[in-house]
Amino acid sequence: MRHNKQLVPGPVKTQVHTLRRLARVLDDLIRIPGTNIRVGLDPLLGLLPGGGDLAGGAIAAYSLMVAARVGAPPSVIVRMAGNIALDALLGVVPVLGDLFDVGWKANRRNVALLERYIGAPEPVRARSRLLVVVLLVALAAVFVGVAVVSVLVVRWLLGALS
Repeated sequence: MRHNKQLVPGPVKTQVHTLRRLARVLDDLIRIPGTNIRVGLDPLLGLLPGGGDLAGGAIAAYSLMVAARVGAPPSVIVRMAGNIALDALLGVVPVLGDLFDVGWKANRRNVALLERYIGAPEPVRARSRLLVVVLLVALAAVFVGVAVVSVLVVRWLLGALS
């Protein structure tokens, strides 16, 4: 097994470090006083009706590009995309989706997956890049669906209030 420094060139190492910092901001930025629970911008963005979960998911999709640059295998990339999709889909549910975001921490999970791969890599075929493109398109479709559902939920709430 090779040492990480031989596997991950400087610019990619920097991107993984940036991804780690982004995950902290999105998932663990602030500790709720009196608890060990940490909250980031992702669940707070989710409180914005109509686009908050979409914005959080779009930011989280950056992790897939970093994974492709590192050379992560399809199994890692698919799991990362699944974390993002689950976070975006369940985040649509008002309040409960935001509570799910607080506990799920998809961005932190994705960093952990990527760092595990970097620590014990396996050979990767070139089709991983194609998989990332396909998954980004699929995530875009999920995000469009999330946006549509969010608009419908907001309309329903406004109709119920009036």
